[in-house]
Amino acid sequence: MANHTLEAEMWLPMAIEEVFAFFSDITNLDRMTPPWVHFQTLMPRPIDMRAGTLLEHRLRIHGVPIYWESEITVWLPPTQFVDEQRRGPYKRWVHRHDFVADAGGTWIRDHVDYRPRGWICAALINRWLVAPDLRRIFAYRHQKIREVLAPGSSAEKDRVTTG
Repeated sequence: MANHTLEAEMWLPMAIEEVFAFFSDITNLDRMTPPWVHFQTLMPRPIDMRAGTLLEHRLRIHGVPIYWESEITVWLPPTQFVDEQRRGPYKRWVHRHDFVADAGGTWIRDHVDYRPRGWICAALINRWLVAPDLRRIFAYRHQKIREVLAPGSSAEKDRVTTG
């Protein structure tokens, strides 16, 4: 069974340190997640984000309640962090967040290596449910990040693809 990928990127006219600080605050993850996912972080705040931090969330996927536990496995401020699912809806989920200073602003790049659960129909589940949901969720994230951090800035370089 093959892994799938999601690639997303956007550029903001902000310093890399400011952008990384936004992503370092778990409260912003709740803000960036679409309301139809009913996403909720379960731990008390503030959370000390660093390698080894465990994060617990509750959400709904197509109405099904899901518990999701992930671990921050890489923490390299202000350029990168990685979260990996430990328990949750995927067989595999490794999400690398890269931040690159460029042209007076910052590129936010997401690379997700994932594998839906299931055996025989995992490819179909990905094609018809998972990949479209992920594209929609990351497009929403881009919109919310832009609204909060850089209102009025151009979204023409934003991109979300799955493969």
